[in-house]
Amino acid sequence: MKIYVDYDDCICETARAFTEIAAAMKIYVDYDDCICETARAFTEIADKLFGKKVPYEMVKHFNLQKSFELTDEEYDVLMVEGHLPEVLLSYEETPGASEVLNEWIDQGHEVSIITGRPISVYETSRIWLDEHGLSRLKMFCLNKYGRDTFIKNSKFNMEMDEYYKLKFDFAIEDSPMAFKFFDHLPDLNVMVFDRPWNQKCDFPNSNYQRCFDWEEIRKRVGDSLKA
Repeated sequence: MKIYVDYDDCICETARAFTEIAAAMKIYVDYDDCICETARAFTEIADKLFGKKVPYEMVKHFNLQKSFELTDEEYDVLMVEGHLPEVLLSYEETPGASEVLNEWIDQGHEVSIITGRPISVYETSRIWLDEHGLSRLKMFCLNKYGRDTFIKNSKFNMEMDEYYKLKFDFAIEDSPMAFKFFDHLPDLNVMVFDRPWNQKCDFPNSNYQRCFDWEEIRKRVGDSLKA
């Protein structure tokens, strides 16, 4: 007997695969204060270096120079200290971050870290990710703010013109200063990680949602995917 058998959807799950591909999302994740507790660490560093005792809950400005009332010289010292390899590696993970991010990757979503950290700390930052089970994440050092005093003569592996060519479906961000970087994506869903410095900021539109932890982020993203 001769038997005709179609290939797609008879001997392999072609349509199912295309459904999964179509459902795959591209997700932007900020590094500092979204997946690790950077500002909390800086409150301790500012106290150690300059005796500036500012409780984390009182860090009301994304600009740490303003929050800690530092001179330009003190701010430079603070940022260099806070980006030493041994200091970066000591930062605590934001609870739940690695679990949720790995869950998204396992589901086939593309997750990219878009950080304002300079390329000089890329290797150390990747080691931190590896140590926290996040080796599968892409990471780009974006020249977000053009702050030369961040670390003198900083270099990055992505400039804004390259960033604007990227498309994302979701973003997890804590900095109000970064909201302007989403203007080119009118359908982007932005999960604003609740932090002291963004609690009084105005959101640009209804696509922005305040989230208090990674469990809430997981739920909101999951609900959006089901809609």
